[in-house]
Amino acid sequence: MKRSQLFLYLILTFTLVNSIYIKSDTQITNFDLDDVLKSGRDLMSLDYGMHYLEDKSDSQNTLFIGVHGSDSQGYEWIYPLITINDSNNLTSFYRYNDNICPDRAYMNISNEIISILDSNKNIQNVVLMGHSYGAMIVALFSDKWINETPLTIHAVAGPLTGPISTSFKSSLFRNICKYSPPKKLKDNVSFFQWRTIKELDGAFKNLEYDPQIIDVKGSYVTRLPEVYNGRRLGHNWSLSWVAEKITN
Repeated sequence: MKRSQLFLYLILTFTLVNSIYIKSDTQITNFDLDDVLKSGRDLMSLDYGMHYLEDKSDSQNTLFIGVHGSDSQGYEWIYPLITINDSNNLTSFYRYNDNICPDRAYMNISNEIISILDSNKNIQNVVLMGHSYGAMIVALFSDKWINETPLTIHAVAGPLTGPISTSFKSSLFRNICKYSPPKKLKDNVSFFQWRTIKELDGAFKNLEYDPQIIDVKGSYVTRLPEVYNGRRLGHNWSLSWVAEKITN
């Protein structure tokens, strides 16, 4: 086989293999708690942007948006999304390129929310839940929210002080992104910080500091327990614990 033919063959093979996993959309009704890894792959195969995970209805008055973390495999979201979803929520998921800066991701989500609120007058509340790097992104809304619609933010296991020092992206973020953690809240914003125990969190346990700790006046802070359902409550399980807490 000639080199040019081999190159073309490899491109076609790569495209075919990747097309198998690319989906235009998925719904909560398709999630399988007996195979969360597959459901997670389906979730993370979504195109970049906002995705409704269910059909819209007149009973939905709350726009709920999940925002994943860096290098997420999606499985950690399956049980939480099923748990949080109810007839009042328009449950959604924001899929993004986690190589972009937090402020850029924030602007993209903000524009999507504005578009949804303009087109769906049933929505009376917006709820953002961000996990890990996603928590950094949703936290930016706390002092930048300009809409009259009330906003609730749940930052779960998020390195809100900035990119952690062990991350290979750390220098990029510090030198280019110029991330600055929020310090205050807008009047119609409620901000909940859900912090894991650092020593039990695989993403943070080797650090000399706890990157989850920032001081935002008026925010609510909860330190998660050591154990959840008989397991160590670490980085990914934090989402499930918080989902149960906010729905009970």
